[in-house]
Amino acid sequence: MSRIGKKIIELPVGVSISLGSDNVVTVKGPKGELKQEVDRDIIIDINNNIVEVKRPTDQIRHRAMHGLYRALINNLVQGVTVGFKKELELVGVGFKAASEGNLLDLALGYSHNIIFEIPSELKVTTSQQKGDNPRIFLEGIDKQLLGQVAAKIRGLRKPEPYKGKGVKYKGEFIRRKAGKSAGK
Repeated sequence: MSRIGKKIIELPVGVSISLGSDNVVTVKGPKGELKQEVDRDIIIDINNNIVEVKRPTDQIRHRAMHGLYRALINNLVQGVTVGFKKELELVGVGFKAASEGNLLDLALGYSHNIIFEIPSELKVTTSQQKGDNPRIFLEGIDKQLLGQVAAKIRGLRKPEPYKGKGVKYKGEFIRRKAGKSAGK
């Protein structure tokens, strides 16, 4: 049986959860409201402040969905209570980031700056301190949206393995390669 799927989800104070008729789980909390559609076969029991995800049979499909939907519902609960954060780092000479509202202005070594529009559900801030790489901070309650936006920003200039230049997640390890060896 799925170890993740068996775990119960305890709702913190101030968080309410409801299951709609079309199998849509709605979680409301201090930071906002999130919805997630759940497979029709998965059973969700809501008792007091405890949510339990169950599966009807041991079919491979049901076993695969069991842990998935438990994790997704847990992410909803965590998102409306504490939220999620991602930090990106720009490594390279002349790389800059500036934010104004929900627009992110990136100078990534191309002939022009890239203007990236951040969805309204997320909050973006940038910092650039002397002697440190420019950083982009993304915050939001939706973990999936946050990860997708961070991946798109990183995809604008992926870190390359020779010098390590590019946009990377904070703490990400870039595997380095040796360059050309001297000929003579």
